[in-house]
Amino acid sequence: MSTNETVIDRFKDQITDAKKRSACIRIRGGGSKDFHGVSLQGDLLETKDFTGITEYEPTELVLTARSGTPLKDIEHALNENNQMLPFEPPHMGLEATFGGCIASGLSGPRRASQGAVRDFVLGARILNSDALDLQFGGKVMKNVAGFDVSRLLTGSFGTLGLILESSVKVLPKPEMERTVFFELDHESALDKMNSLAGTPIPLSATCFDGNRLAVRLSGSEIGVTAAHKKIGGEASEESSYWRSLKEQTHPFFNSEGCLYRLSINPTAPINGYGDALIEWNGSTRWIWNNGTLSEHQQFASQHGGYATVFRGNGLGKPINSMVPALQTLQRNIKNSMDPDGIFGKKRLFTEF
Repeated sequence: MSTNETVIDRFKDQITDAKKRSACIRIRGGGSKDFHGVSLQGDLLETKDFTGITEYEPTELVLTARSGTPLKDIEHALNENNQMLPFEPPHMGLEATFGGCIASGLSGPRRASQGAVRDFVLGARILNSDALDLQFGGKVMKNVAGFDVSRLLTGSFGTLGLILESSVKVLPKPEMERTVFFELDHESALDKMNSLAGTPIPLSATCFDGNRLAVRLSGSEIGVTAAHKKIGGEASEESSYWRSLKEQTHPFFNSEGCLYRLSINPTAPINGYGDALIEWNGSTRWIWNNGTLSEHQQFASQHGGYATVFRGNGLGKPINSMVPALQTLQRNIKNSMDPDGIFGKKRLFTEF
């Protein structure tokens, strides 16, 4: 029996035992996302021993790996072939895993131009609450095998099942990247973001950090050069700026208290959020300690979105405010996938 089969048997035994005891399980990869959620409850199930890239064919632009595989190893293998994870996932720690990347569903600065994590997930292998080894999706883009559970698992933070393996689509790295900066205030920066988003240029990221607007151009050398000439701005070839946003090491994030994320219509006004950091062409606003979750949700609802407590809320407090219809939908999904409430109890919701 192989080592990986032994590890899976251990996972199955732990799930089965938890079900018998009416206990719950907390799935953990590298623990780099432990800061997010309502609470951390249950017997710890760690995936760090279940590692390895099982399939990777650069010409097919598809990679399959086990959940405990370090995210840095995935990116290293892709980098050797001049390829990348298009959604630019944040690590948030040295021990980040591939499974945690999928389960958290967090995307980096490239999200607005390329898409979210779930847009690139092709398939997943999981253990459900009955410890059954199940396969969903496939390893090609045009796949219609079964329900789209693989994308449903993306962003579930281990509350619906244990992800064993995932297959994702990868993309070639752009030939050239250039960041240009503009000295603007909040209102002007937001207007500029919206204007650029509607302009035919190779735009891959935007951010206003309270001091200046950063715009990243990615593509062919000819395309990037022409775009820079068209939009102007002070040029820089550094990538550290976008890394600091992705990993939240940028000075804006070096604060204490409650960090909120507003996901809203990019044209939503600044209103009382003059100290916000704005990303994704205006659709994401990061704010510190300014008001309550319900107040932020009220503003977000008025502008087609929602508010989330990203970190610093304190254990046991809600991290989101769901309308009754959405709460019912979430509960039905949870009851269908995990009827005994084994996985990630109260990780994302105070109710279940």
